[in-house]
Amino acid sequence: MAAMTALQSSMTSLSLSSNSFLGQRLSPLTIYPLPGMLTSKPCQIVVKLKQWERKECKPNSLPILHKMHVKVGDTVKIISGHEKGKTGEVTKIFKHNSTVIVKDINLKTKHMKSREEGEPGQIIKVEGAIHSSNVMLYSKEKNVASRVGHKILENGQRVRYLIKTGEIIDNAENWKKLKEEKKKTEVAVSA
Repeated sequence: MAAMTALQSSMTSLSLSSNSFLGQRLSPLTIYPLPGMLTSKPCQIVVKLKQWERKECKPNSLPILHKMHVKVGDTVKIISGHEKGKTGEVTKIFKHNSTVIVKDINLKTKHMKSREEGEPGQIIKVEGAIHSSNVMLYSKEKNVASRVGHKILENGQRVRYLIKTGEIIDNAENWKKLKEEKKKTEVAVSA
C-alpha cells in the first residue's frame, strides 16, 4: 500500500514539474467537442461490389434511385455512341444506375448453352443498356430531338413536354396504349 501511494505521488510530481519534452514546451491537452460531430448525418454506404457494378446505397442498404427524364414507351434518339442518330422506343429503365434499354438498338451477341440434352446451343441478339444521358426525347411528327420540360395543365395534372415543339408526351392515350401492350405481353408469357 505504501509503495502504491509513493508511486502515485511521484507520478503527480513528475506530471506537474515536467512541462517540456526534449526542450519543447508541451501545451496542456484540452478536448473540445466539435459542433458538427453531434448533428452530422450518417454518410452514405457504398456496397463493395466489382468496380463496374458499384451502386450507391442508402443507410438501409437499398440502392439510391435516380430521377430520369425518360419513361417506358418514350420515343428517343441516340445522341452519342456507335449507334448515334438512330431512334427507337424505350422498353425498360433501370433507375439504380440511370440506364435504359431501347428496342432494337445497341444489340449484343449472347451465346446460350443448351439447357437439355440433345438441344443445340444458340447465338442470340440481346439489347444492351444505354445510359440515359446518351438518349434524347424525339418527336415523330416533326422529326426533331428535344430536351424535356414540365408543366401543369388546367386540371392540375403535371405533364412532360418537348421544349422545341411544345408537344405533350404524357397524355392519357399513351398510358392506355402502354397498359394494353403490358397486358398482351403478360398473357403471352403465361400462355
